[in-house]
Amino acid sequence: MSAYRRFVTSAAVSPDRRDFARGLFALCAAGALPLLPGTAVANPMREGIDWAPIVPAQRGESPGKIEVLEFFSYACPHCRDFHPLITRWAAALPKDVVFKRVPVTFGRAAWNPIARLFHALEATGDLERLDQAVFDAIHKQRVSLYTDKEVLAWIGGQGVDGKRFADAYNGFSTQTKVARDEQRTRAYKVDGVPRIAVDGRYSVLGKEVRELSGLLVIADRLIARARAERKSG
Repeated sequence: MSAYRRFVTSAAVSPDRRDFARGLFALCAAGALPLLPGTAVANPMREGIDWAPIVPAQRGESPGKIEVLEFFSYACPHCRDFHPLITRWAAALPKDVVFKRVPVTFGRAAWNPIARLFHALEATGDLERLDQAVFDAIHKQRVSLYTDKEVLAWIGGQGVDGKRFADAYNGFSTQTKVARDEQRTRAYKVDGVPRIAVDGRYSVLGKEVRELSGLLVIADRLIARARAERKSG
């Protein structure tokens, strides 16, 4: 497990430790070096270091496409920093690749509201506009969004139709999606975020990458591998 992933699964697990998490993450980031081709990500890639097989392989929800999943949480400071990178990367993916995001809770009650927040914003059509704003509210403005009351209060100041959002946030569809996300988190054996899964068969580890962008280098290579395997067999 890489240094950043150990950090996410330990220090950044509850709202009352966010200040500590910011400080520790700043120290990690300060020591980061630029990712150089052929150094941080070896060629060929190494199983157990750069990537790991997903066993058993998981069936995607996009027939005929290579499905890429990003497991993330708004509470994770690394996910905050990764978000602009993966957003630009996902926008340039070829047509045979489908990108989806999966908000995790790891069974934590405090992370359930922000997972529902993601799906509710998606349902109301406000996700693209407010996606980064949620990260900024939690990590820059130190707004607590870990209860239903806090989420609804914050949404009230974001120019969103309050009733429409509340209906989506409390709706059966959102609850079902969060339950499905938890099921996928377990099935894909996700133990930290951000985590990228490719084609239901490969998990990006990036144990030796020195910048988060290195995870995308590995993801690109795994997509190419999945594509070649589909053509050959």
